Amino acid sequence: MQSISNPALTACNLNSLQLKNRLIKAGTFENLSPNGRPGRDLLNFHSEIARGGAAMTTIGYCAVENAGRLNADMLCMHEDYREDIRDLVQGIQELGCKVSGQMGHCGAFSKNHTLDGRPKGPRGGLNLLGFAEGMWFCDAMKLSDIESLVNAYGEAAKFMKSVGFDALEIHFGHGYGLCQFLSPLTNNRKDNYGGSVENRLRLPLRVLAAVREAVGDDFPIIGKISMSEGRRGGIRLEDSIDICRALDKAGIDAIITSSGTSTMNPMLMFRGDSILPSLLRYEKNRFMRLILRLMGRKMFPAMPFHDMYLLEHAKRIRKAVKCKMIYIGGAVSGENFKHILDVGFDFIQLGRSLLADPDLPTKLAEKPGYTSRCNHCNQCVGTIASPLGIHCPQFFDGARS
Repeated sequence: MQSISNPALTACNLNSLQLKNRLIKAGTFENLSPNGRPGRDLLNFHSEIARGGAAMTTIGYCAVENAGRLNADMLCMHEDYREDIRDLVQGIQELGCKVSGQMGHCGAFSKNHTLDGRPKGPRGGLNLLGFAEGMWFCDAMKLSDIESLVNAYGEAAKFMKSVGFDALEIHFGHGYGLCQFLSPLTNNRKDNYGGSVENRLRLPLRVLAAVREAVGDDFPIIGKISMSEGRRGGIRLEDSIDICRALDKAGIDAIITSSGTSTMNPMLMFRGDSILPSLLRYEKNRFMRLILRLMGRKMFPAMPFHDMYLLEHAKRIRKAVKCKMIYIGGAVSGENFKHILDVGFDFIQLGRSLLADPDLPTKLAEKPGYTSRCNHCNQCVGTIASPLGIHCPQFFDGARS
């Protein structure tokens, strides 16, 4: 082992939580919870990350209520699953890794056939995700629906703290429910929840307040945002700076600066090869396969990858807020990690790099300049829909243990 260690391996506090290093596994929907119940495969997935040395792993997409699930195989933070979720969290923690839960809600974008009625978002219209499966439309939330949603986040936060999560990550980005309210592209409401940035922030800030009230002042709350949606009329960097200032003022502990949306422009968050071949490989719905073949090249164009491709935009947010900052986007090497920390970020979230190299932190301890073997082919994205759950097709041997 070399005598000079990488600064990414130094400890740092997030609110009252001490993390042993600066490397956090990003939330990725694992698709390892059949019928919403976490099983051994999900524990094994995160256990591999824990044994590899990450300070904290994020359990992806923990729906705050059944109506917030994209499909019926997503985790739901509900008493029916208390024992299973508690065992999952404790099993990971026993390996010396902290656990964050990514609080999500799909809003108007769902193919969850267990819903009572249509999915709901800031406005009504087509349900683009469920259209191919006969769930054609979504409804606009009434004020009573908004009250229920705020309450659902608060109740889910209480539940998640009670089963042992070390931190909570509220998903404000990527086109999901709260992002649908933040974006002028998907929010054309005429009431106090639409229009100006201040109005579009109203629901996300109420959700943050409800979560904070539920978990207390010393419990870490993280927010994930999209710095840009990459669409005319959508969230721009200038908007995201205002959003982050408001979250910071409202008491959030850390902000993750991502980009793009899952619904409109996912390649902004990935970069590299198109995700289309992988989506086609695992898509079972014939109608959706036809749509992908006809429109996929335009929807999912390859975008040039370069190291730290979101850093310049993220640095502008770093200057605008006082809370901790978590960088994500093309951080692939020890040199990248050092640079990101040197310019003022506190932690680094890793997605694809840890799918390809679950033991990257351990390798970094042995070789401070280590570079992940991920080649940004993005074929891991489609594996979310595979029987094996999300994995790196190049380096996964088909067994989780």
